Amino acid sequence: MNAKDAFHQTVHNYPGGCEALAARLGVNAAVLRNKANPNADYHKPTLDDVDRVMVLTGDVSVLHALAANVGHVCVRAETDGAVSDMAVLELVAKAWSASSDVGAEVYATLADGIVEAHEVRRVEQAVYRTVQALNEMVTRLKSMAEK
Repeated sequence: MNAKDAFHQTVHNYPGGCEALAARLGVNAAVLRNKANPNADYHKPTLDDVDRVMVLTGDVSVLHALAANVGHVCVRAETDGAVSDMAVLELVAKAWSASSDVGAEVYATLADGIVEAHEVRRVEQAVYRTVQALNEMVTRLKSMAEK
């Protein structure tokens, strides 16, 4: 997904939709709707708009879209305080689950002997989720490491 589509989804998936989010942002709903329209050549969102929307919604899919576009992944840097063996085990399980998603997507892509662009995008998204889960695990282990 590209950043424009991610911003559009973030704005419109907010509980109460664009109107409710616009009220929280203190902006006109029509202006926010236009800024979120990925096909509009006017009323484009600013970096400040994107930042405020991500903070208010908790949806950082725009950040992930931007990172993926330049070959990077995003990992939440702060821990939620649940630094324990069980928390690490949960992240390992998450990584294994994401890894099996990669295998399933690769298998589905190759099953008919034809590799299509949309299939490659699904594989790429599954790989992204796996790398993200593994990086989260490493971040958690680093926070547990004795200094």
